[in-house]
Amino acid sequence: MPSAKSPEFRRIALIERWLRPRSAKARGIRLGIGDDAAVLHTKDPLIWTVDSQFEGVHFDRRWLSLADVGYRAFQAAASDVAAMGADPLAALSSLALPSGFTDSELERLIKGQAEAAALCECPVIGGNLTKATELSLTTTLVGSAKKPLLRSAAKVGDELWLVGEVGLAAAGLLALQRGVRRGAAIRACIARWQRPRALLDEGRRLRGKARSAIDISDGLAGDAKHLAEASRVRVVFAAEALERALSPVFVAACAALGVEPLSLALQGGEDYALLATGPARRRPSWARPVGCVQAGAGVWLEQHGKRQRVGSSFDHFL
Repeated sequence: MPSAKSPEFRRIALIERWLRPRSAKARGIRLGIGDDAAVLHTKDPLIWTVDSQFEGVHFDRRWLSLADVGYRAFQAAASDVAAMGADPLAALSSLALPSGFTDSELERLIKGQAEAAALCECPVIGGNLTKATELSLTTTLVGSAKKPLLRSAAKVGDELWLVGEVGLAAAGLLALQRGVRRGAAIRACIARWQRPRALLDEGRRLRGKARSAIDISDGLAGDAKHLAEASRVRVVFAAEALERALSPVFVAACAALGVEPLSLALQGGEDYALLATGPARRRPSWARPVGCVQAGAGVWLEQHGKRQRVGSSFDHFL
């Protein structure tokens, strides 16, 4: 067992200094950081999710500060709760630190986590700290909702709604990979990749309007496929409607990078927008219709009167 003066306990104290104050007084938290386990209390069903971020797989520190890494890891987990239309309650954070990782570096990482947790109004109430060969963060997030939105609840005849923007994060990452940093549109896309935002408010506002929803983390096409498979339906994107929904900033960045906007919007990931389905009469004014749900299977793109099947996007094992 490490002594009270050991590096492990010193680092645990550092983490607690940034994260404990909010966990002690948050809604639904009976006991936060400071014991063997945390204690939650809620009357609604609990929504659980976990997301892992590994250096060299999910992020590259050449393009991200450690605060960015901590921030992004938290927002990625929060986005799953947003897709369920749930209220975030609390989070657990498991950190694996490589040899040579300093206390100063740890503090910068935790500051990013703390910033994201504050924005999401979701305190970190515990976790784990260990040594490893590479830096990794695993975030478990708990939310609650009386009636969660499910990706398996889409119905034939539903509209397909886009909430938030797609493609910007992919354009930002592509720009970094190519060493392109000049231009307002490029910088905006890089910032979107470095600092995404889980659409928690928008997810809650979909309750009572959408039938199903999913967050767009692995790419619009790939996540639409998950929704189609879970609901046993066909998802059809209308190319013209989807193009109208694309951000002018994203389109300008694509022009600077020499890539086709619609293709990158379909295949790129890490925007953490939401894709939802529901009856047209219940569509919120801030949700943009981009297609429909039909009988059948797969994900399709309808353009100029022709229809083609759309391939999947990011796969962690390819």
